[in-house]
Amino acid sequence: MRHGKKYKEALKKYNPGNFYDLKEAVELVKSMAFAKFDETVELSVKVNLKKSQSVRDTVVLPNQFRGEKKVLVFCKPEKEKEAQDAGAAFVGADDLIEKIKGGWLDFDVAVATPDMMKDVGKLGMVLGRKGLMPNPKTGTVTFDLKGALAELKKGRVEFRADKTGVVHLAVGKVSMESDKVAENVRVVVTEIRRKKPADAKGEFVQTVSVASTMGPGVWVASQNE
Repeated sequence: MRHGKKYKEALKKYNPGNFYDLKEAVELVKSMAFAKFDETVELSVKVNLKKSQSVRDTVVLPNQFRGEKKVLVFCKPEKEKEAQDAGAAFVGADDLIEKIKGGWLDFDVAVATPDMMKDVGKLGMVLGRKGLMPNPKTGTVTFDLKGALAELKKGRVEFRADKTGVVHLAVGKVSMESDKVAENVRVVVTEIRRKKPADAKGEFVQTVSVASTMGPGVWVASQNE
């Protein structure tokens, strides 16, 4: 892969083969960010999984860095008021399903009550491709709409390992204080460790690295994850 002049200049600030204390790694990432926009700090965690195993869950980041999410709720009429009172941006049933079939996707996360999933399932091809399909594993299929929306507004995000066994997750902005980004990293890595499959063998979390949107990655020392 060919990199530009600014990327190469950033590489001169550290040794790409070294492992750094978490806070130092975050500070390096911040110092190497060169884009004109407020770059996102991204975490990559390589986990040791068999083909039959997976890691997927949600975590509430202690330090938020994004604007409030627009939450859509699929529910029956008797649950609409609860959803609206909890702060849902859009609430409905068949009307929303038809609107989405028509190509509308102006929301960040979708929540559904279990009794709506038979109908919401018809949107699998549309919502699935965008990562918006409600799922019990991520707490987005529930009758507790008040609780679900409260956590989403606090900063609850989903994480999952891809086919190569790597969990990618945004954990902050380069404009944030290093301590806050580092705290988000610690919380995510702790939660990933907690989801270690019972039959997983050997060291579960193999490598941890952080990088800005445009900048190079920095390895985090395992003892400081």
